[in-house]
Amino acid sequence: MKKKTATSRGRARAAESLDAMHDAGVDLSAQLDLGSARRPGREVQRVNVDFPVELLQEIDRRARRLGVTRQAFIKIRIADSLEHS
Repeated sequence: MKKKTATSRGRARAAESLDAMHDAGVDLSAQLDLGSARRPGREVQRVNVDFPVELLQEIDRRARRLGVTRQAFIKIRIADSLEHS
């Protein structure tokens, strides 16, 4: 059996403390580091794609009409296209 170290005992206590706070209905957002948070299965990989200027202008027009960024518009359209193919 593995011996618990001081660090692992400290983490266990911290986890128990957070569990108790959650169960008591305490807002835990101040305890979280959302800058380093990751969603399993939703990792991001950056890609570079070259578009003709005219196509980007049309993408920008449509994105503005929807009130979203260029990047969001491109992601939405690709996801829609994949879903319907």
